[in-house]
Amino acid sequence: MVIFLLERTAPLPVDEAWRRLTEWSRHADAVPLTRVTVVTDPPTRQGTRFVARTGIGPLAFDDPMEVTVWRPPQDGEPGLCRLRKRGRVVLGWAELEVRPGPGGRTRVLWREEVRVRWLPSAFDRPLAAACRAVFGRAVNALLRRP
Repeated sequence: MVIFLLERTAPLPVDEAWRRLTEWSRHADAVPLTRVTVVTDPPTRQGTRFVARTGIGPLAFDDPMEVTVWRPPQDGEPGLCRLRKRGRVVLGWAELEVRPGPGGRTRVLWREEVRVRWLPSAFDRPLAAACRAVFGRAVNALLRRP
C-alpha cells in the first residue's frame, strides 16, 4: 500500500481549478494510455461512477471509481471530492481538495492511497515514485489546460 500527497498552487479561481480537476473525461488527456468512461448521468455528485482503462490490449486494466464525497467549493469554503477505487487490480481512495491559496491563487491537495493487488510490499517505493510522477504530471496538465 502506498499513500502519497501532491500539493500545487495555480493562478486560477478556486471554482475553475475544481472544474478542471473534476471533469473526469479530461483525465484521459493527462494520463498516458488511459481512457475514462463516466458510467452515471451528469452532473457529478456523490454516487457518480467512472472507469479509467489504462494499458494496451491484453495488458490493460480497469480502475473503476465512485465519488463518495462531493462538496464543491462554495462561499469561500474549500471543495472536497473523495473517490473510492473499486477495481480488481487497483484499490484504495483519492481525495482532491481545492482552497484559496496565497496571492489570490488556488491551493490544490491531492491525497491518494493505492494498493495493487498481488504486488508485494517490496515494490511500495517504486510504486510511490511512479504514482507521484504520473499523478503530478496529470494534475499539472489538468490545471494548465482550460
